[in-house]
Amino acid sequence: MLSYMPIQASAHAAEIDQMTILVHWLMAVLFVGWGAFFIYVVFRYRSGANPKASYEGAKGKISKGLEIGVVIAEMVLLVFYAIPAWAKRVKQFPPENEATVVRVIAEQFAWNIQYPGPDGKFGRTKPELVSADNPIGLDRSDPVAKDDVTEINQLHLPVDRPVLVHLSSKDVIHSFGLYEMRVKQDAIPGMSIPVWFIPTRIGEYDIACSQLCGLGHFRMRGFLSIQSDADYRKWMDDELKGLQPAR
Repeated sequence: MLSYMPIQASAHAAEIDQMTILVHWLMAVLFVGWGAFFIYVVFRYRSGANPKASYEGAKGKISKGLEIGVVIAEMVLLVFYAIPAWAKRVKQFPPENEATVVRVIAEQFAWNIQYPGPDGKFGRTKPELVSADNPIGLDRSDPVAKDDVTEINQLHLPVDRPVLVHLSSKDVIHSFGLYEMRVKQDAIPGMSIPVWFIPTRIGEYDIACSQLCGLGHFRMRGFLSIQSDADYRKWMDDELKGLQPAR
């Protein structure tokens, strides 16, 4: 891991970083190569040495070979790194019964989190129930919703267990950014987009909005807590106790 990169806190972070580094090395080689070629051309074909313009163009094989080499390098990065990494993220989702499943609903300017509770089912939501105290409009009269846990700007997850996030937005386009997890996905109104990863490092991290979403974009900050399995279960038990009516 490079010192200027965020720490790697998910199972796929190293793979993403490797691809990023390879792409930047290729861009560096192209920048230096084309820059040197530009300087050479400016000097070689200056007006003093070539008073009469030639309209036939280059006839050598070097330029064609360089172009073919660049195409091959880009194809290798695309076919052997980018496409497999992309396919793994969008096709190989973990089974929900083996993952921690949550809903993340973005809005100006907060992250609303919904956990399905012990029954593993998300409760019904209704737009007419949306309020300051109930930002996702959760219908507590729905039997399935009675054990749902909701949070604002605070996402708790257990370490070393697949996480499946169903991402959506209430208003405009946002972008769900967990940089240490190497996760970034747009939240689009009217769509529920699945995102998955496996956190591997206990700690406290930021949830950032990576898409300019309005005047309050700067304060759309959430917090991600990666906990041991025991600590996560204790936190969830405490939240569930808070849902029970006082006797």
